[in-house]
Amino acid sequence: MTSAEPSGKQRTMNANELLRIVDSIHRDKNIDKEIVFEAIESALVSAAKKHYGEDQEIVVHIDRVDGSISGNHNDQPLDAEETVGRIGAQTAKQVIIQKIREAERDALYNEYESQRGQLVTGVVQRYEGGAATVQLSNTEAILPRSEQIPGETHHPNERVRATIFEVRKVGTRVKVILSRIRPDLVRRMFEQEIPEIADGVIEIRAMAREAGYRTKVAVSSTDQRVDCVGACVGVRGNRIKNIVDELAGERIDIVRWSDDMQVLIPNALQPAEVEEVILCQMLGRAIVLVREDQLSLAIGRRGQNVRLASKLCGWDIEIMTREELDEQIERAVGGFSSIEGVEDSLAEKLVGEGFLSYDDLSVIEPDALMAMGDLTMEQVDAIVAQAEERAEEAEKVAADERRRQREEERLKEAEAAAAAAAGETGAADVAEGEGEPAAEASADEASVIDEIADEEVATANEAEEGVNGLSSDATAPNEEVRADE
Repeated sequence: MTSAEPSGKQRTMNANELLRIVDSIHRDKNIDKEIVFEAIESALVSAAKKHYGEDQEIVVHIDRVDGSISGNHNDQPLDAEETVGRIGAQTAKQVIIQKIREAERDALYNEYESQRGQLVTGVVQRYEGGAATVQLSNTEAILPRSEQIPGETHHPNERVRATIFEVRKVGTRVKVILSRIRPDLVRRMFEQEIPEIADGVIEIRAMAREAGYRTKVAVSSTDQRVDCVGACVGVRGNRIKNIVDELAGERIDIVRWSDDMQVLIPNALQPAEVEEVILCQMLGRAIVLVREDQLSLAIGRRGQNVRLASKLCGWDIEIMTREELDEQIERAVGGFSSIEGVEDSLAEKLVGEGFLSYDDLSVIEPDALMAMGDLTMEQVDAIVAQAEERAEEAEKVAADERRRQREEERLKEAEAAAAAAAGETGAADVAEGEGEPAAEASADEASVIDEIADEEVATANEAEEGVNGLSSDATAPNEEVRADE
């Protein structure tokens, strides 16, 4: 009796200690108590099997209220003291630590996974190899070079705002990837800087972004008394200025949303003035007509304005003047009519639906073409096959033309370099009294270059004469030039 009393007292102390440990882990590591209890039970079972054998049936249970431990070994009760004391405390400790680390990792993963796309603020700890290590509230995150705004750099102790882009489990750790180039960053900043958006009075309906250069945001208002565009801009532009400064001067266009594409597309192409929008429903394409002096403005630098407008509206937008459209229509009707099986009436219907090239015709839905021309499936297959063949030929011609232009540019550069070298050599030879041989060599080089240029031009001309077709690339070289301006 005397020997049993210390044992019972010891068991009570162990139970209290156990409950205290579980509560401490729960508060410090933000891990649910049930997970900690299960981890300890699993650890005790694992340690007991090392003592009794892996094939033994062992069950350990911890009372969630008083912390008492009970167990069974092959349906025979285990003494609590034996369960804890004789089965290997070190083994149990290792298993418990491992389980708690896994639970801590899972809790951290769930916390940041639920915040994916949300805005977070951290402090840069290191900036090495273009990547920044950012300290968040309870973990370190990575801001890779590929997720940084082009041209920006960071330095230690700098506060940086970014969105959570990706969360991954790596062993017992959680890897959090941040981003500053995703549209979510602009969306969250609008929510922070503009109370009407946070309150739901103004809604962001669509967004298109090219990080570091330009972003288009389409907004609408649920209250007619609130001007959605004016509220986003703020008094003297103070609201939008805060966002632009955070994005290193990135240009932001605020567009008034409309469900009518005839209204939304001109809004999205601002500041260019649009004359007319022609919607081609079958192709999901919008042909936008502008004046000649508005072309470069509508297309934007390297096509950026029209590209972002297309993403914002969800339509493929083509910018052209009315004269260019008339030329393409005339060329398309003639080209389609030359396809075996396509009558003039069908060619005009196709053009009326926005099909302006062989490439467009090659991707038409067979059922739609059958209905438009009252054709059989065999006739449709034959027409599509011819369109695909001519589209490939036209693409080859366009590629050859581009290659020829590049060769001409290289030859001009070579001529300029040779002329410069000849001038330097000639000047040096004159000073030394040996100018004639250098001049003869320069003349021979120029002759060879001229011969190469003549051959390239002749080859390109032959290729062009061999094909009589339509191609958006071959028939509209002006658009490429404008897009590159």
